Amino acid sequence: MNATYRHLLHCASAAIGLALCFDASAASPPKGIEIGCSAYTFRHLTAFEAIEKTKECGADVIEFFLWQKLSPENPKVILNADLSDEHIAALKAKLKATGVRAVNAYFNNAPFQDKAGAEVGVRKLFEFARKLGLRGLTGEPAPDQLDLVEKMVKEYDIQLCFHNHPHNPKRPEYLNWDPKYLLSLMEKRDPRMGFSVDTGHLARSGVDSVETLKLFKKRAFSVHLKDVKEAKPESGDLPYGQGISNIAGILAELKRQNFRGHIGVEYEHTTEQLLDDVKFCIRFMRSHLAAK
Repeated sequence: MNATYRHLLHCASAAIGLALCFDASAASPPKGIEIGCSAYTFRHLTAFEAIEKTKECGADVIEFFLWQKLSPENPKVILNADLSDEHIAALKAKLKATGVRAVNAYFNNAPFQDKAGAEVGVRKLFEFARKLGLRGLTGEPAPDQLDLVEKMVKEYDIQLCFHNHPHNPKRPEYLNWDPKYLLSLMEKRDPRMGFSVDTGHLARSGVDSVETLKLFKKRAFSVHLKDVKEAKPESGDLPYGQGISNIAGILAELKRQNFRGHIGVEYEHTTEQLLDDVKFCIRFMRSHLAAK
């Protein structure tokens, strides 16, 4: 099957799904649930352009990642904790102009690499989040750094959303794919420390996302909502409802729990019809969340 035929088939399938399943252009999710995009979906663009695409796709909020170019006008400036006050002001102005709210940012673990100076780096990260008005930060700090993270969470009143990547047999030391292990890390921690649940990475690891959400309960603060083809680490992303992730069941469980946080569409694999896919996913979410 050639690429053109696959694209036409995908568009026809999406159109039929939209016609049969949802009329969600104005549908509102339950109170407390925010529908968004992860800027990583648009990583080939700048952060300013990712904000524009998020709006174009029908989402309300965005989660940044902290190594994206800032804007077409400032391609050498990187959106991260070193961003100047001037550039933070420009970023906030862009958000206001488009009507998109920034709620979270995914960070890499660079601030933790120098253990002797970790507190300075982590404080800069939380200070940046406060200036930008973020509710939370998402990442995978090492267990021996969680005391420091908890200190900052309490001081800044900003959530820490612990993330999960797929199980990788070549990295047996990596345990964050296991929900029970993750939950053990949060035992007796501040209630503002919880999880960013990546449903695609759970599915790639052969883990049930609905059962994971039941296990995490109120510790689930955000969701990277992905549907994937199969339970393999490299499995590609699919429009919701076309893979193995049980997206409808995940959304139903979030509603049942009275989830409060953001659910972001995230594509790790670029497709020829990326915008169409993201728009489809946003409409899918709105429809299922608004359904009685």
